[in-house]
Amino acid sequence: MLKDVEATNHFFGVTLFNPSNSFIERPAIGSIGCVAEIRDIQPLPDGRSNIVTIGLIRYRLLDYVEADGPYLVGEVEFFEDEKENAEILNPIADEVFMLFKRIARAAHKLSGERGVFPDIPQAEPEQVSFLVTGAFNLETELKYELLEMRSTIERLERLKNILLKTVDKMEAGAEIHKISKTNGHSNRKIDF
Repeated sequence: MLKDVEATNHFFGVTLFNPSNSFIERPAIGSIGCVAEIRDIQPLPDGRSNIVTIGLIRYRLLDYVEADGPYLVGEVEFFEDEKENAEILNPIADEVFMLFKRIARAAHKLSGERGVFPDIPQAEPEQVSFLVTGAFNLETELKYELLEMRSTIERLERLKNILLKTVDKMEAGAEIHKISKTNGHSNRKIDF
């Protein structure tokens, strides 16, 4: 598949499929997936490759197409989020983005502040929702639910609730980590 993708447009589809949850041998018609674009390929000596991809657009699987290759080929329809009221959407996106940055800063502190903390530019609300979804180690089923959603507001609200449960714990952990590096010699107290 990788050779075919390299020879054409560097695009391929990724659809969640867990064969242990089903008696079928491939994703069901109607499944949601994402078009991935290959950005970098690192061939390995054993014939496999490490690849770097970026998701471009979501699709719904309409049907399978018979093909000679050892991989599945499908007919798909692309979709994007519905248009929503910017007066509602933008404040939620800003809040999720700020929570995301707070968690990223706390994670950087917990890592011992190795490297330079990256400048994370604000993106459009829909992009923010997918950036945050992709950045965290969420359960696969939850990521799939978020991918299926056609409302950016609904996706951002769900992410906001998840981040609100995490941010204070991450920041407290980062503060404890910082103090522990000084053998506890700090004028700041942490309330538990």
